Amino acid sequence: MTVAGTKPLLLIDVDGVLNPYEAGRMPEGYAEYGLLGVRVWLNPDHGAWLLRLTDRFDLVWATTWEEFANDLIAPRIGIAPLPMIAFPGERVGSTWKLPAVSEYVGDRPFAWLEDDLYDDVYAWAEARTAATLLVKTDPAVGLTEDHIRQCETFADELTTDAPTNATPSP
Repeated sequence: MTVAGTKPLLLIDVDGVLNPYEAGRMPEGYAEYGLLGVRVWLNPDHGAWLLRLTDRFDLVWATTWEEFANDLIAPRIGIAPLPMIAFPGERVGSTWKLPAVSEYVGDRPFAWLEDDLYDDVYAWAEARTAATLLVKTDPAVGLTEDHIRQCETFADELTTDAPTNATPSP
């Protein structure tokens, strides 16, 4: 729990995080699906990893799949439907999701699992007063247990220490 008594948010992207779309071949442990005319590789272990975080975070989709994430992705990895951030408008700017994310998170602490992060989002995160963790994934690898551990550590530090900002993953 944070000082305000609410859990931080965990924003979750699909492509590049849950779906390692740039991998040369389907990674071990994944299943292949044709969803909305797109080849998607999903690993059911990711659902279990994300469920581990529900006592520390409020999970939210931050993906262009938007409502389809609940219909098509969540059941295949074994998680319940989640709230989602809508991304209206054109893809403008480096981290084009940033305006919608900024509006959604407000002053609340959050972590963001995303493969499409650039200098603009790191500068924004550094300027925030609320604790912020940016976890950039490799779209050829996707989500790893190390990413989950980073999120766990971040949330645990919120309950014991002063918040930290813009702790990027390598």
